[in-house]
Amino acid sequence: MRNAIDIGNGFIVTTDNSGGIGEKLQDIVNVPDRITAYFAARVALLEQWASHAEPVSILIHNFSGNASWGNYVAGVTDLFHEAGLEVPPINGSSETNMELVQSAMAVTIIGKKSAARTQENSAWFTYGTPLVGDEVRNRADEIASARLIHEAMKSGIVQQIWPVGSSGILQEVRLLTGMKEARVETILDPMKSAGPSTVVLLAIPKMQIEEAKALFAVHLNKLTINT
Repeated sequence: MRNAIDIGNGFIVTTDNSGGIGEKLQDIVNVPDRITAYFAARVALLEQWASHAEPVSILIHNFSGNASWGNYVAGVTDLFHEAGLEVPPINGSSETNMELVQSAMAVTIIGKKSAARTQENSAWFTYGTPLVGDEVRNRADEIASARLIHEAMKSGIVQQIWPVGSSGILQEVRLLTGMKEARVETILDPMKSAGPSTVVLLAIPKMQIEEAKALFAVHLNKLTINT
């Protein structure tokens, strides 16, 4: 969780940013601003859950101009509705003095921690496929679902989540375990960027692995960690 900060009193701050992705002519990846905000918020939300926290407030940092603000808010709202969550208060600011030639924005979420679940007698799995750039748009059915993750957390099928970012599965496992020489066995490419956390690592109680397979289907895969 590279972007999670414990600010005390049970509050966690997570954030994710996006540059050169949006509706401007010189953007590297051209997608609607609403989609850009959805995925930035998705990363920040997953890192809240990885910290055993639930969102209470959202900030949007908009460098793309006033015209993008409404679409950014809509994208964040889409995510929370999809995940089955109430949308926390959304605030933030827009850069209006300077017009940039590429889109740029960030989403910051403030959350409140709850009690962490025990990870005893559990096994690790990957859920989703590492995707980046246009792959995220073209292979959306392979992206880990925030709704299913939240459902699994509530029912106790998942004890811990750990989102995978641009550094790939292997590096995230090393951060997770604190073991710089850790190795992994997985059917996925452990070095490939997962972009906006299209893959997450899940700790699943061994007694509920079959339930997890039924819920997450073909995109749930065994992850063996060798330390």
